[in-house]
Amino acid sequence: MSKLNHLDEKGAARMVDVSGKDMTVREATAEAVIALSAEAFEAVASGGAPKGDVLAAARIAGIMAAKKTPELIPLCHTIPLAKAEIEFEMLAEKNAIRILATMKTTAQTGVEMEALTAASVAALTIYDMIKAIDKSAVIESIRLLTKSGGKTPPPSRSRVVKNAGSRSGDRGGARARPATLMGEVMAPAPRPDATGRREAFRVFMVSRHLRATEWAKQAGVPSSPIYAFLTGRLRDLPQDCAERLARAAKVRIEDMFR
Repeated sequence: MSKLNHLDEKGAARMVDVSGKDMTVREATAEAVIALSAEAFEAVASGGAPKGDVLAAARIAGIMAAKKTPELIPLCHTIPLAKAEIEFEMLAEKNAIRILATMKTTAQTGVEMEALTAASVAALTIYDMIKAIDKSAVIESIRLLTKSGGKTPPPSRSRVVKNAGSRSGDRGGARARPATLMGEVMAPAPRPDATGRREAFRVFMVSRHLRATEWAKQAGVPSSPIYAFLTGRLRDLPQDCAERLARAAKVRIEDMFR
């Protein structure tokens, strides 16, 4: 008899009967990492990609995909999602974006497939949004980070789907590969305050259609601190630079980081 619970005694595919399980709160977080060229990474960070706000589109796509998981994965149960959250971490030193998809439900079965599907589709959406300037982006890994609820323990070892090596000849130089975080099987680390300010600043720029070079020129400051902050090379904008940018945009400094 098969040890796979999606196969019956005769080897035929089946949906697992979970009717005897308790309704419990279940949560799962999955990760995807996509590596870009330097040019594409800066376009995403600054909101200057040809198709618009890449991360906003990827976030919505990931949430929508989570809701459609039973339609995409044949033997998944249809479960109510109480939470669907997509977060991004800009890995500037690697020209990569880390996607964290967290799903939560109260159901008789787990929500890890919804988390994995959301992370996957968010990564594919980033690929689609930037392929006009980087046709060699690489989705380096997709994996489950943590799950809770029910009786099945979290994975003791991450199974990572990796692409063999970066390609040479990318615009913006050689692509650095994101490190595989093999030890991370509990909850992902909380996002630092600097990352939250950076994301708020990026959203502010996108919402007001501000381009770093033009905005910096209006403010009488170099554009390099803006790009350095957006891509994580600077933890925060210098105070004088932030004050001049706020004056040029006719807002208070704090309005740029909400």
